[in-house]
Formats: sequence, structure tokens, C-alpha cells
Amino acid sequence: MHAPDRAPSYAHPARLILILSLAATVGLGIGRFAYALVLPDMRETLGWSYSAAGFMNTINAVGYLVGALLASRLIQRVGWAAAIRGGTVACVVALATCALTGNFVALSLARLVLGLGAAAGFVAGGALAATIAQSRPERANFLLSLFYAGPGIGILSSGLIAPFTLQYFGSGSWWIVWWALTLLSVAMTIPLFLIRIESSVRFSEGGHGSFAILPVLIYLAGYFLFGAGYIAYMTFMIAYVRDGGGGAMAQAAFWGLIGLSAFVTPWAWRGVLALDRGGLATAIILGTNAAGAALPMLGHSPAWLAISAVVFGVAFFAVVGSTTAFVRFNYPPQVWPTAIAAMTISFGVGQTLGPIVVGAITDALGSLSYALNVSAALLALGAVAALCQRKVAGRANGE
Repeated sequence: MHAPDRAPSYAHPARLILILSLAATVGLGIGRFAYALVLPDMRETLGWSYSAAGFMNTINAVGYLVGALLASRLIQRVGWAAAIRGGTVACVVALATCALTGNFVALSLARLVLGLGAAAGFVAGGALAATIAQSRPERANFLLSLFYAGPGIGILSSGLIAPFTLQYFGSGSWWIVWWALTLLSVAMTIPLFLIRIESSVRFSEGGHGSFAILPVLIYLAGYFLFGAGYIAYMTFMIAYVRDGGGGAMAQAAFWGLIGLSAFVTPWAWRGVLALDRGGLATAIILGTNAAGAALPMLGHSPAWLAISAVVFGVAFFAVVGSTTAFVRFNYPPQVWPTAIAAMTISFGVGQTLGPIVVGAITDALGSLSYALNVSAALLALGAVAALCQRKVAGRANGE
């Protein structure tokens, strides 16, 4: 992706980026993650195994991976505005489909479309947000962090809606929750049509420079393990809270704490993200993520669950930022798109395999606690892998 010679001027950059973040709110915060809130009722009502329940997030991850890999071509073909708005509208339609049917195939296709739409909105919206942030260099990091708060807003808002809706309407009301989330998503999509979305940034047609996988293979393995580990926690944790006797208030509080954590992430990790020492920053954040995922093993008490949500959430939202920082520290700008694409593929494959594999383990062993054990172990292994990554010799700072 090549930036224009002179960064364009934006009158209200913070407002523009916050509105663009609504694409991530709908596609990821609601489209991907709110499924965990509805999963226990869907599984019981529709008679799913944990493997089937995990598959619904696996197929969503497949859609996201494919969408992310095709995003640059989509932006070239239809433009920034159509990619962001079209992807978000596709998510809204898919959410409505989830409310209309209990058919496994139809729901799988809806989850697939949710992944595709979320990728289009997130990748295009994030790239455009980065361009807008660059127009204010002195505030660029803060402005860009506003976009990445989008998923947190979706997690927080869905956590305030889904548990209480299920409590009010009772068992089998999962489809009503999907309607409520669809209406919320419609409201959040409208502002995207009320702003002018444009950019002179273009994705280049040719290669982006030299990128070799071997020097960063261990780092890619760590990011793969993060993808597999985090999604297992985010898929099954609400079911764990509910199985432990947590009612609507406990579920809403737990999910809300994860969402709120997104807003403190930029400040919590500012110093760590500045570490230019190979994979050290990612290792520290992933280790914290693993600790958060492991805490529920110590008990079902509200205190432990609350601490788990906060620790996991604060680290969870920072991992992507740490990989971006790693790429910026170790490669010249012309290689960034290729390097980030490699990271996306590694993460996407892990995110695709994680839910269905952990679901199968849970089915075989008969307890959700095993799912959390596996999740924490995968994240811890990812931290160890990242710690083994050294700086990429001869490539840092454009060398």
C-alpha cells in the first residue's frame, strides 16, 4: 500500500475514526464474539455437541481469513467506501439470518458471511483509519487506538444485551437475542452512511519487497498459537461461567469487563510496545494473556472470573498491536504489507482450527475446564515461541 505524497487533511480525525470503528464493532465485537453469549442456549436447544458449537466459530474464522487475504483486491475493485459499508451491511444481513433459522447449514453459511464481511470492514476501515491518523503525526498513536477500540465496544454492548434477553425470555430464546443484536448493528451501521469515506491511498499492484518466512518462523508459530488459544477462551468462557452457576448479571459483568479492557490497552502497554528486542514485547503480552486464561482454573468465584476477564482482555487487545510493532521494527516500509499478510495467515489458520479442536477435546473429556486448560496452554506456548524470536538481521530500519 503506497501513501500519497502528502497526507490529506481531515477536519475531525477522531470523529471519523470512531465512526469507522463501528465497522469493527459490528463485524468483530458483535458478529464474531457475541456468539459466545448465545452459544449455551443454542447448544442446548438445537442439540449441538461442543464440536458443532466450535465449528460455528471455525467457519467464521475461515470467512475472516479469506476476506482478509482478498481485502486489497476488493478495495481496488469497489473502492474504500463500498468495501467498508458493504462488508458491514453483509454482517448485518448475516446476523438477521442467525435469527431466522436453526438449520445448521444455514447458520454455518451465515457465520461464514459474517467472517467475510468483518474482514472487509476491518481491513479497509483500519487502513483508512491509519491514513487519517497520519494526518496528525503528533496524535497518530492515540487516534489509531480509537479504531481498535471498536471490537471492545461490540463486546461491551452485546454483553449488556444478550444475557438479560435470555434471562427474560427463557430457554430457547437465542433467536430473539440475534434479533436484538441485529437491530443494534443496524443502528451502528447508519453512521457509516452519513460520513464521506474517501482516500487517495492505493494498494500497489506488484510485489512489496523481500520477505523470508524462515527468519521469523518461530514468531509466526507463536502468533498461530495465539489465534488458536484466544478464540477457544472467547468461544467457551461464557458457557463456563454459566455452568458454574453464573446468571445473567455474572455473564454480563464478565463479558463487559473484557470489552472495557480494550479502552485501557493503549496506555497499559505503551512502554512494552516500544521494546525493539525481537519478539520480547509479544512474549510479555501473550504471557499475560495466558495467565488471564488460566485464572478460572483456580475456581468459579466472581473475583477470580473478574480478574481473569480483565487480565485476559487487557492483553488480548494488545497482541495485534505488538505484531504490527514487530513488523515496523524489523522491516522497511515496502515489506510491511507482505509481512503483515504472513502474520494474518498464521493467526487466521490458528483461529480457524482452535474452536473445533478444543470443542472436540471437550466432547471427549466431558468438561469445559479442559477447554480452558488447552486455551491457556496454547497461549503460554505462543509466549515461549515469541520469546525465542530475535531481531531480523539486516532488515531493521530499512537496511
